[in-house]
Amino acid sequence: MKSEWYIDWFDSPYYHVLYKNRDGIEAEKFIHALNQFLAPKTDAIFLDAACGKGRHSIFIESLGYTIDGFDLSENSIEAAKNHETEKLKFFVNDIRIPLKVIHYDFVFNLFTSFGYFESHEDNQKAINALTESLKTNGVLVMDFMNCSKVIDRLNVNETKEIDDISFKINRSYKDGKILKDIEFEADNKNYKFQESVMTITLNDFKTYFEKANLKIEAIFGDYNLNPFDIEASDRLILIARKN
Repeated sequence: MKSEWYIDWFDSPYYHVLYKNRDGIEAEKFIHALNQFLAPKTDAIFLDAACGKGRHSIFIESLGYTIDGFDLSENSIEAAKNHETEKLKFFVNDIRIPLKVIHYDFVFNLFTSFGYFESHEDNQKAINALTESLKTNGVLVMDFMNCSKVIDRLNVNETKEIDDISFKINRSYKDGKILKDIEFEADNKNYKFQESVMTITLNDFKTYFEKANLKIEAIFGDYNLNPFDIEASDRLILIARKN
């Protein structure tokens, strides 16, 4: 099996430097919008799958809910564990393996934390595992990029100056994947990483969900939960219920 790029890159301290300015306010607004739409009971149990350092999990717990978060990156989970409480726990786990079976009322997979595998088969394993984690009638929320718009408006070359590091970024679309080549110098060393995300369409997700016995109940196109438009929407947000 070819080396999985995300294992080394997501565990790199420079990954967290490059993406440290992600919009926390936008994330909180999204969670508020989801909370209003889903109307969870006060005793609902959540799972944040591929949670990174846990920013969504931490905010969900602050609303009074019980939540587990997991990620494959040991470094991210080590950082997230600093925020653990009685109602908030973090684990190292592969998304293709259920963390707990038939345990959660809601499973969230947010901010395009999906599509990193080489095959639709592995994607299906991940969807199946998330579904196994849900109770009957539990809800999966999948937040992915709108691949059609991303490909159409690809920002090919970009340089970001962060913490005295110059990140040179080149984006391309090849063989059904959006590739992001990242080069930079830090600590007197040259680094090169490549992110690779499969361009998963709405129809692909419909196939995954049908095989996992999930029924799509709503499709949104942004974090304000406006309707999905394949040409204009930034996001593809799916709300699906386990039958």
